[in-house]
Amino acid sequence: MLPGVSSPGVATPSVSPTSLITLKINGVEKKLPLAPWTTLLDALREHMDLTGTKKGCDHGQCGACTVLVNGKRINSCLTLAVMQEGNEITTIEGLAKGEELHPLQEAFVEHDAFQCGYCTPGQICSAIGLMNEGKAQSRADIRELMSGNLCRCGAYTNIVDAIDQVMHERGEHA
Repeated sequence: MLPGVSSPGVATPSVSPTSLITLKINGVEKKLPLAPWTTLLDALREHMDLTGTKKGCDHGQCGACTVLVNGKRINSCLTLAVMQEGNEITTIEGLAKGEELHPLQEAFVEHDAFQCGYCTPGQICSAIGLMNEGKAQSRADIRELMSGNLCRCGAYTNIVDAIDQVMHERGEHA
């Protein structure tokens, strides 16, 4: 008998294709039946209808799927949803407080830091993570630390302007 092949009449163990996972997203706990191989990106978009987080390359190279986990930026396409149980996940939808935009969202609008807008949610979440890290001390640092987020429209200068403005407003020197 070959390994992994069952004989007629021999019961094979059944494996449930899904498990109930509890995720805390934008301050709300949700229980979701997910397959163990479901990425956080797919859980957000397909199971939670949080479509602000974008699927770009699906290989962690473009940053369109960037979200915050416990205040740190991650590529949601590279992590499994089950790995995020117990963590605080923040998406672009969770940044505004009602009608009041997050200061970085306001700065992106003010500086026209988007064109088509596809990369914008990932850019904003990544920028918040960058500010939380506290490593950016100059515009060159901002450019380097944001290099994992691609913008096909080329709005990089305006993106850096928006981040720089918010860092100055917060008293962080960039």
